[in-house]
This record gives sequence, structure tokens and C-alpha cells, in this order.
Amino acid sequence: MADIEKSGAQYDEYAQERIPSQDGSQEAFVTQYTEKEQRKIVWKIDRRLVTLTGLMYCASLIDRTNLGVANIAGMAKDLDLIGFRYSIITLVFFIPYVILQPPSTVLCRKIGPRIHLSNITVLWGAVMIGMGFAPNFKVMSGLRVILGALEAGFFPGCVYLLSTWYLRYEVGKRYSFFYILGAVASAFGGILAFGLSQMEGTDGIRGWRWIFIIEGALTIGLGIAGYFFFVGFPDDGKTYWYFLTREETRWIVDRVNADRSDAQLEPFTFGRFLRPALDFKIWGYALIFFDTTTVTYALAYFLPVILEDGMGFSTGAAQCLVAPPYVWGGIVMYATGWFGDKYHIRGPIIIFNMVMAIIGLALMGFTKGVGVRYFGVFLAAAGANSNVPATMAYQANNIRGQWKRAFCSASMVGFGGIGGIAGSLVFRSQDAPAYHPGLWACIACAILSIVVVCIETVFFRIANNKADRGELRVEGGEPSFRYTY
Repeated sequence: MADIEKSGAQYDEYAQERIPSQDGSQEAFVTQYTEKEQRKIVWKIDRRLVTLTGLMYCASLIDRTNLGVANIAGMAKDLDLIGFRYSIITLVFFIPYVILQPPSTVLCRKIGPRIHLSNITVLWGAVMIGMGFAPNFKVMSGLRVILGALEAGFFPGCVYLLSTWYLRYEVGKRYSFFYILGAVASAFGGILAFGLSQMEGTDGIRGWRWIFIIEGALTIGLGIAGYFFFVGFPDDGKTYWYFLTREETRWIVDRVNADRSDAQLEPFTFGRFLRPALDFKIWGYALIFFDTTTVTYALAYFLPVILEDGMGFSTGAAQCLVAPPYVWGGIVMYATGWFGDKYHIRGPIIIFNMVMAIIGLALMGFTKGVGVRYFGVFLAAAGANSNVPATMAYQANNIRGQWKRAFCSASMVGFGGIGGIAGSLVFRSQDAPAYHPGLWACIACAILSIVVVCIETVFFRIANNKADRGELRVEGGEPSFRYTY
């Protein structure tokens, strides 16, 4: 930390000199690096940070959503999951997942991602192996609670970490690629789970149990790799020793400061951390994320069941047909992330995704042909999942300050966990095979997201107009900082 906080003269000697911008609104900087060298530095970050967090998030998604595949592979019968027991197993995960997000995000900032994120990954991998030996419904429920407590800090920690390394109009593509690795790979987790379930009877262990055992072992391996390859925050003064040079690290910190003036960490106080709770916009982002994850989790947990019971596919086909819609979703996700970064827009991307999800959900539930209904799955999965990184970018572009970022990441992803609880309950067994009430609930969530984006857009436009007249400093930042809508 001391190295990065050197005097201005020492800083400029290594990185760049500062000059006033033409409009006098903020300082610009002239770097010693060529454009090609700058791209190379950012590529180092992409290769190390985005890829690793994406792969580990893939394990996280697989480990929390593989219940649907295990359920139709024999878990429901062996654990006597009658009535609401399956829904209970899915939703108890989210109680500690929501409650522990804020303290876990603070802990990630204080002790560093390398220790925090890699250790909790190893621990939840061990819990997954334990789930493979769960003898009954009660033990499985308890293990799901522990899993939720351990995973609570991972996703918001990653969202926060990524936001500290990139400029406002670089994060859309990075969030998309991060989530693509997780969402698309976890979709193929259905095919992996189908293959693992074919180990039925090996060493006297049921096939669905092998799903948890093998996937848990893979998660532990990723967690161990994360300990050696994770990077910290750009201002922590440690990263360049094994990842970037001093000069490159200082350049990263300086360009972030030039973009939004919040690269350095303020001292922690509970007041500074909790003050953003008074900002209504923060809860708008959280509500959009709740709506989005309600749909994504509902599809993740129940799509195999819908394909089997509602559309008439066999168990094996249902497990495998989950993957193609998520592959298409990955393409849409990256395309919308790229478009949003290039043209500096966020709200219209969210609205586009939600309209796509509404059309897809309507086709799934209110048409007759299996082909058309399955096409609806493509639209619903693409629209809902693409909105996860889109909402993350929307939030990241419109806040300033390290602890505000930490609070916003925790609150937004915490509401995503509440969406997971809702998604665990919207598709009820008594509504089979059409599941119309669940589909209507998902459509309502998509419509609500559109409404919230429209309200926030009006506010952003008014605030930006006031800033243009010199009546307001947006988010208390530089005179040139503006909301992105």
C-alpha cells in the first residue's frame, strides 16, 4: 500500500504525468504506454482475473443448482422428498446466503480475495461431497444451509473485485464473460450430471450421489488453484509482485481515478459502509436483480422438471436439453455487453432482455407445439441470464466510492438470493404440467424490472441535466461524472 501511495513526483516517474483537461472539469493523464501496451496490460487482467473468477463461479452455480438433475436421477425417491420437501431443500440455501453477504463482502476487502474466496470455495466443495452421503431429508437440508453460508461471499466478492479493476465502459463485456463462463458451463453441468448418474451402483453408491461427490471434488481443486492464481485489489500494494509491475499497477489505479476518482480505499466505518442504504437508487438496482434472479433460479431449478413433465422428454433428454438454451444465452449475453460498453447505454439493454424473457415465457406456457415451447426456453433463458451482467454493469456505472461499491454489491446480490428463494417456490408440483402460476410470476418480475429502469432513467436524466448546468455533482464526484442510462 505504501508503494502505491507514494508522492506525486515518484508516481509520475513510473507511470504518467497529469495535465488539466481542456474543459477544466477534471485532470486527464498522459501515459508512457502506447495503445498496444495498454491493451496488453488490460489483457493480462482479463486473462488472470475474469477467467479465474468465471471458472470458479461456474463451480458455484453448478453446486447450487444441480439439485434439479439429481432430483430426477433418484434423489427424490431415496430421500423421500414428498410434498414441499424439494422446494424446502432449494430455498434453505438462500437464508444464510442473503444474511451473510454484507459481512462476507467486507471480509473479502479486509483480508483479500486470494485468501477469502479460495478458502470458502474449498470448504463448500467439501460440503458438496458430504451431500453425496446425506442419508435423509434433514441432513440434506442442513448441508444446504452450510453451503449457502459459505457461498454468500463469493458472487458479491467477485462483482466488487471486478468493478475495482476496470473503467465504467469496460465492465459490461467483462461481467458478461465472467457470467458466461459460469452460466453456460453450469448448463453443461446437466450433461455432466447425466454422465455421473450413469455410475449408478459403482462402489455401492447411487448415481445421483456421485453427482455431488465428483462435482464437490472438482470444486475443491478449483479452490486450491484459486489460492495460487487469484489477484487482489489494484490498490492493495501486493498484486504487482506476481502479476503486474509497479508501473502497470500504478497505471491501473490512475486510470480508474481518472474515470471515477475512487480507486483508493477509504478507512472502514460502519457509517460509511451503511450510508448507501439511504440512496433509493441502490434498492432499484437490487430490485431489478431480484426480478432477474427469480426467473434465472426458477429456470435453473425446474427446467429439467418442466422439460420432462411438461414437454414429455425422457429423463436423459431433459438433462441434456438444458444446455443449448444457455449456450444461446451466452451469445446474447456477450453481444449485449459489448453493445452497452461501445454505446455507453445500460437501461435499454435491461429492457431488451426482459422483453425477450417475457416472449419466451409466454411461448413456454401458452403455446401447444413442443418445438415452439422449447424455442421459448431459448428466449427466456437468454433474456433472464443476460440481465444478470447487464444489471451488474448498470449498478457499477452509477456509483462511486469503494465502500459504497462493497455495500451495493452485497445488497444487490443479497436481493438476488431472495430472488433465489422466490425462484425455488414459483413452480409448484400441483401446477404441473403447465405451471401457469409460476410462468405468470416470472413474467410479472420481468415487467417490474422494466418499470424500475424507466423510473431510474427519469431520475438520471434530471440529475445529469442539473450537473450540466453546474447545479449538482453527480455522486459527489468530478464535475464531468454523469449517470449512465
